Amino acid sequence: MAGVAGGNDFQWCFSQVKGAIDEDVAEADIISTVEFNHSGELLATGDKGGRVVIFQHEQECKNRPHLRGEYNVYSTFQSHEPEFDYLKSLEIEEKINKIRWLPQQNSAHFLLSTNDKTIKLWKIGERDKRAEGYNLKDEDGRLRDPFRITSLRVPVLMPMDLMVEASPRRVFANAHTYHINSISVNSDHQTYLSADDLRINLWHLEITDRSFNIVDIKPANMEELTEVITAAECHPNQCNVFVYSSSKGTIRLCDMRTAALCDRHTKFFEEPEDPSSRSFFSEIISSISDVKFSHSGRYMMTRDYLSVKVWDLNMENRPVETYQVHEYLRSKLCSLYENDCIFDKFECCWNGSDRQETLALSLFKAICTYNVVLWTTFLPICKFKEYLWRIINDPLFPSFLSAIMTGSYNNFFRMFDRNTRKDITLEASRESSKPRATLKPRKVSTGGKRKKDEISVDSLDFNKKILHTAWHPKENVIAVAATNNLYIFQDKIN
Repeated sequence: MAGVAGGNDFQWCFSQVKGAIDEDVAEADIISTVEFNHSGELLATGDKGGRVVIFQHEQECKNRPHLRGEYNVYSTFQSHEPEFDYLKSLEIEEKINKIRWLPQQNSAHFLLSTNDKTIKLWKIGERDKRAEGYNLKDEDGRLRDPFRITSLRVPVLMPMDLMVEASPRRVFANAHTYHINSISVNSDHQTYLSADDLRINLWHLEITDRSFNIVDIKPANMEELTEVITAAECHPNQCNVFVYSSSKGTIRLCDMRTAALCDRHTKFFEEPEDPSSRSFFSEIISSISDVKFSHSGRYMMTRDYLSVKVWDLNMENRPVETYQVHEYLRSKLCSLYENDCIFDKFECCWNGSDRQETLALSLFKAICTYNVVLWTTFLPICKFKEYLWRIINDPLFPSFLSAIMTGSYNNFFRMFDRNTRKDITLEASRESSKPRATLKPRKVSTGGKRKKDEISVDSLDFNKKILHTAWHPKENVIAVAATNNLYIFQDKIN
C-alpha cells in the first residue's frame, strides 16, 4: 500500500468533515467511539452524551465518478441516559464506550452499544409503508366503540415517506461491577464478550438475564491487585478463542474449550523489558490500551502509549513488528503525567483487507498448481510466469497489502505500511478541508533547528488528540474522530 507512505500509486485526500466548528466544545459532543459495519455502508459514532449517530454511504455521483460518494446522516438516537447507582452512591455516565456491529442477516441492521455498566442491542430498520383500515381504531388512533362496528375490514399497507427507526431489542445489565472497557462479537454470531477492569463475561444475544463469567482476576484481597484488564477481543474465525490485555503490557490468549473459567491462559505474550530504559513511567506507558486481531486471525496488534506492536500468535516471547508512534514524547513524560495525558487510551486498526499472508498463500497455491500442471500437461514456464504476472497486476493486488493506523496528539494520526516498513504522519484539520485536497505529510522536529515544514515538539497541542479511528472494510476510506468532529479521508488515485 504505497499510499500509506505517500508513494506514486495514491495519496490520501480530504473527503468530508462532520461536526460543529465552535471553539467551545460541549463535553457531551465529544466523540468517544467510531465503527464501520461489515460492508462499510454504514458508519456509527458514539459520543459522551450517550448519542449514537449513524452515517450511510451514498452512491457515487455520475457527474463526478472520481468520488466514492459521501456519508450522510442516516439515523440518530439516544442510546444511554445518565443513571445513579443508589447502592454505591455512584453516578453512571451516559458516555458510549464501544459500538460493535453484528453481521447483517436481513434488511435490518443490528449493533451493540455500551456505557460503563449497560449493554444494549439496537435494531436499525427502514419503514416506507403503514397499515390503514383497522377495525378497532380510527385513522387518528382513537379506539372505536366495539358496539358500533357493523362490518369487518381487512387492513391494507399504504406507502409513506421513508422512516428510519432505531429500537432497543435487548438490554444486558447488572453483570459488571466495574466499568466496561470492551465488547466483542464472536465469530459464531450468537455470543459476545464484555470486559471490565477485573472480569470478562460471555453473553448470548438472546439471553439478557444471565451471562457466564469466563475470566476473573479479582484477588481475594484487593490490596494485592497488581494489574487490570484493559481490552478484550474474540478471534475472527475461531469462536472458542479470545485475547485480553492488561495494564502490565501483557496479552493472554485463552481457549474456552479447556475450562469454563479461563483463569489459566493458553498463551502468554510479553516483551522483555530493557532494564537500562526503565523509569518511573515504564509501567504506565507499557499499559495496553487496545488489542485487535488481524482479519485472518494469524496476527494481533496492540497499542501502548508510545508504540504499536504486531504479534504472531505462534511466537509469544516478542512482537514480530514494532512501530514507534510518537517516540519524541519520551522526553515529555513528566509533563504528560502532570496533565494526565499519559493515561490517554489510543485505539488502533488494521486496513480494511489486511491479507498480507493471503497474498503469500495465493502465490504458494499458484506454484503448487504449476507443479501439478507441469507434470500433467507439460505447461511451459512462460505460461506460468504470465499467470503469476496476472496475479500481481490484478487491480485487487493492493488490497492484499497490510497497513495499520493509530492516533496521536495535535490531531495527528499515523499510518504504517507493514510491507515496506514506511510510515506517514497526517493531520485532521479544517485548514485542509477543501474537497479532494491532498493531505500533506507532517513531521515533528525534536532537535534545535527546525525545517520549514516541521512542527516543534514543544508546539504540539495535547488537548487535540486522535483517540478513535476506523478503516473501511473494503476500500481505502478512513474515519478519524477529532474531539467533536468526524473526518473522513479517501485515497486519491493518480
